[in-house]
Amino acid sequence: MRRTERLFAIIQILRRKRRPVTGRELANELEVALRTLYRDMAELTAQGVPVRGEAGTGYVIDSAFDMPPLMLTHDELEAAVLGAAWVAQRGDAALARGAQDLIAKLNQAVPEELRVIVLDASLRPISFRKRAQDSFDVARIRAAIRERQKMEITYDDGEGRTTTRIIWPFLIAYTEDIRLVAAWCELRNGFRTFRTDRIRNAEPTGTKFRETLARLRKRWEAEQACRGIERGDLV
Repeated sequence: MRRTERLFAIIQILRRKRRPVTGRELANELEVALRTLYRDMAELTAQGVPVRGEAGTGYVIDSAFDMPPLMLTHDELEAAVLGAAWVAQRGDAALARGAQDLIAKLNQAVPEELRVIVLDASLRPISFRKRAQDSFDVARIRAAIRERQKMEITYDDGEGRTTTRIIWPFLIAYTEDIRLVAAWCELRNGFRTFRTDRIRNAEPTGTKFRETLARLRKRWEAEQACRGIERGDLV
């Protein structure tokens, strides 16, 4: 890896970490000597990159720092294009359009020599399973999550029983053939997951739930860690 690429890699590592990263961790991930890593950190500082920390304590980068949008490696660009293509196949209509627009913007933004990766992608998602079709616009749930909005849904469970519930949605999980909405269910007074192809209708109630998304996800993840995600959780 050339030094310029390594400097960008260091920035990316620091941006994705939520805690100080030691020089040893950085050196191990980049497969370079610790002395080389320290020289790279000194170079980043000299170039004005807002890295804080020092040898032995760990490094962090100012959360407001951002790199120019064109600074993508081949791997990063292929990952973005592959991910967008996957979403275009499996997302709701609005999300699929967003993925297609993203690919178009990437094609315009990247340097000429990288456009072949976008235009003639050698990586693409392929599914051999039929995806369950939704009977409502899943974009409503995505909007509700962003706005912390309670939703009233009409739901058919696996045994054909229909119920109306008030839920606090906080996560949508995408699998190969179905999508799942994780939410706090007021009817059951607990966490439940709902298959989007079994939701017959979903409307915002006009009321926001007070608990933060991060807190709901943390509680849900802790509960799943204790008992595991079982088939019975798909109500």
